[in-house]
Amino acid sequence: MDLPSTLIFDRAFIDGQWVDSDTRASFAIIDPATAEVIAHVPNMGAVETARAITAAQTALPAWSSMTAKARADIMRRWFKLILAHQEQLAAIITRECGKPLSEARSEVVNGAAFVEWFGEEAKRLYGEVIPAPDNTSRIFTLRQAIGVSAAIT
Repeated sequence: MDLPSTLIFDRAFIDGQWVDSDTRASFAIIDPATAEVIAHVPNMGAVETARAITAAQTALPAWSSMTAKARADIMRRWFKLILAHQEQLAAIITRECGKPLSEARSEVVNGAAFVEWFGEEAKRLYGEVIPAPDNTSRIFTLRQAIGVSAAIT
């Protein structure tokens, strides 16, 4: 099974650029079925992670100032791109993880569904009015972005 070269990246995306690790260290991604090296990827560490988090924090005000609909539209485009490339993404998962192609296809579709759902939720971040314990005050909530989250995969 040939992998789609347009979807295989050998660098990390940080602050709008494709970069190597600062030390240039990398590690091999190996097809567990054939032991073939299918790619080398940067071995990122704490320094690169901190730089990525800082870049995300810098980008947060612009993202937060967008309307919920605009953010949802971006998520919708991402969802559509995943579905447009689902066969290629499934092939990558199969080669990287040794997962049967049918399971890899399901994984892509399920992952896309999460992107779609959370994108739609962006438009439904309603606040709430909470009953107050007396008549002299009102309690309400406002949902808004408060910071960056980081995931290490």
